[in-house]
Amino acid sequence: MRFHILGLGSIGSLLAHNLRRVLPKEHSITLIHKTQNQAAEALTRGGAIHVENQGLVSTTTGFRSEVFEASSTPSDPKKSKRKKHAQKLGGPDAIESLFITTKAHHTLPAIRRLLPRLSSNTTVVLLQNGMGIYEELTHDIFRNPEQRPHFILATNTHGAFRKGSHNIVHAGVGNIAFGIVPDPLGRNFEAGFENKTVPRTEQNPRISDISPSADDPSFDRYKSLRGTVAAMLLMEPLNVSWRPIAQVQTAMRRKLVVNAVINPLTALMGCRNGGIFTTTAARRILQRVCQEASDVFAAQIKADNKTWLESLAADGVDTNRVPVERLPRSLTRSLLEDEILHVAEVTKGNISSMLSDVRRGIPTEIDYINGYLLKLGSTYHVDMPATAMLLNLVKMRSAIPLDQML
Repeated sequence: MRFHILGLGSIGSLLAHNLRRVLPKEHSITLIHKTQNQAAEALTRGGAIHVENQGLVSTTTGFRSEVFEASSTPSDPKKSKRKKHAQKLGGPDAIESLFITTKAHHTLPAIRRLLPRLSSNTTVVLLQNGMGIYEELTHDIFRNPEQRPHFILATNTHGAFRKGSHNIVHAGVGNIAFGIVPDPLGRNFEAGFENKTVPRTEQNPRISDISPSADDPSFDRYKSLRGTVAAMLLMEPLNVSWRPIAQVQTAMRRKLVVNAVINPLTALMGCRNGGIFTTTAARRILQRVCQEASDVFAAQIKADNKTWLESLAADGVDTNRVPVERLPRSLTRSLLEDEILHVAEVTKGNISSMLSDVRRGIPTEIDYINGYLLKLGSTYHVDMPATAMLLNLVKMRSAIPLDQML
């Protein structure tokens, strides 16, 4: 298979490193560099990625490289036509599996540029901060469910930072949980989780539920999804697990609230993660944002239940005995607070990505973190003043050049 990685920051590089270590050489891994200069610099270093963990350094090589800016504006029209033709035939320019670890606000323009190389047989893995990216992609680009790629949503708790261009420090070992977005054609990828013929402890996902074998008439349609899932599960050092998509979405919501508090506060205060909850004022902000987030998640679940029950009733189903989804306990205010305090403690020496972005004078991901929560609040009529205040303050902070600070 041909794997591509877009977003070569600390997490993207860590992913590429571990993917290369577990996959045989016949499976290519292409690093999509943002600029020609970055690609040239990687070449001078032999195309290697070095990862340090607990003082031990491991190195991987054997990556292919592409330049993103070059692929976005092909100078040769004939080359562009050849690329589109190759994509249709599954040729060498087609992307089979695409891991996206770039900043959330870069995703839509990136996918637009790579669109000629994507098809309904492609698998796209979204491993990013924030939420709402998948919804934007399906609303703005992949409107036809049957023609869009397969999507895998993933959440990450590993801590890593760059120490040089392709030198990554794996500072905190966490995990990666992923789920597969349901198939518009009706194939049940989670049948193994729902298998009532075995004890609950043995209800595990099965690769065969994606595609049983090469004899499957639709094997080509699901080949890249099957291969991507298999490759992800091989990355044992990253503690990768395949979970029901509902569980992954809950984990993503929890991480979203963590980021909606820690990232803005550290960016505004200019401190490391461990420095923000030393005052009662910070604790009050924490409590208010967690309450607002929990309220809006509850409102979303209630509205979804109502829509679902109405559709069942229209089909003649007695909905009085139909069990409905409830707000997971992990999304209640108190447990969200506990999670945020825990993350702040275990990452107390870290500089948040939002603080780093502010210091570098580049756009933050605030619109996909606090902004996503505010969109939910607007949709489900939940007031979120604390969440909104943090968003507006971060945008103010980002608009003031650092050299103008007194």
